[in-house]
Amino acid sequence: MLTMTQILMLVGKLDDTPGQETARDRFRQFLREHVTTVAQLRDYVQECISHAGGNYSRALQDLVNHAGTFLGFEVTFGRYQGARGQIGFDGLWRSPTGFHFVIEVKTSETYPIRTPVLIGYIDELISHRLIPDWEHAMGLYVVGRPDPEVRQLENAIVAEGRTQKLRVISVEALLKLVELKTQYNLSHDQVLAVLRPSAPRIDPIVDLMADIAAQGFAAQPLEQTESRSENLRSASDIAYWLAPVKSEEVVRRLVEERHLYAFSERQPGHKRMKPGDRICFYVTMKGVVADAEIASGPAMDSQLQEELELKDYPWIIRLANVRLYVDKPRVLDEELRSRLEVFAGRDLRSGWGWFVQTTRQLSAHDFELLTKGGASA
Repeated sequence: MLTMTQILMLVGKLDDTPGQETARDRFRQFLREHVTTVAQLRDYVQECISHAGGNYSRALQDLVNHAGTFLGFEVTFGRYQGARGQIGFDGLWRSPTGFHFVIEVKTSETYPIRTPVLIGYIDELISHRLIPDWEHAMGLYVVGRPDPEVRQLENAIVAEGRTQKLRVISVEALLKLVELKTQYNLSHDQVLAVLRPSAPRIDPIVDLMADIAAQGFAAQPLEQTESRSENLRSASDIAYWLAPVKSEEVVRRLVEERHLYAFSERQPGHKRMKPGDRICFYVTMKGVVADAEIASGPAMDSQLQEELELKDYPWIIRLANVRLYVDKPRVLDEELRSRLEVFAGRDLRSGWGWFVQTTRQLSAHDFELLTKGGASA
């Protein structure tokens, strides 16, 4: 499979030049004809988010719109840049039900985002009769690298009383929704129900659905799961674990600086972790960025929990021999996935978000592959 870097080198610089042989149209045609699996979609999105530069940001915008087709929408690609006399929306998704989502793609929430701009796009689309009215429309911000500490966009939507007009979803949550629809045959109406919740941010609902799906999809019935977990322990009684982390900052703050990690009550597996086990950490949209030896089993420490503001994460493990390689992550690309035992017998074209959705036990072989090449901190 071609990488996104190779594709962009072939099609050229993405801009708003019209025509059938332009870089923009060649790229969008490539997406329609060749990006036909959820796995490809996730791989390309991850690559765009991992690279800086305008061409990658514009490719990300088109990939987000292409994700809309996986969800059953009729998608109109928008402009990369605003222009006088043109409506500057990033994408327009039309549901078979007649409902419309006007898409605005943001790489991050680092800089303030003005909600009146997206409101204005929808008003213009209504004025041009491309959307019937506000009863059949909603603005949807798709954020590549959301900052859970900032949340300025979500706060602005609530403060401005626009919770019925605007929504926010991370790219990661959008991909989870695409995977859920593909793997569990969600209906389009079910997708709409998720995208039109009562609160501004959609991630918690999608995360909940994906948590349930991940534990059911990746695991067999309970007795089989327990048997498999015992088999994954080596002769020396060492078990190997993978823990997903939402941000690099969490890895640095807990794993690197404090040599510990914390789990919520509902995360599977943590209560079976023992001293001597090994654990690696996967950062969303980046890859495996650290590994360590588990120095103590999970225990509750209310004082430490309060000090580190871990309100929802009461179970804490201590770590030793921490290795950090944030600048050299092990990316879960197609080649690496094909070598992991956990994917044996699975359709590698299908979505693989389930693998990094929740804490899970690994084989020694898979742990070695996921942490191989990591440099010492």
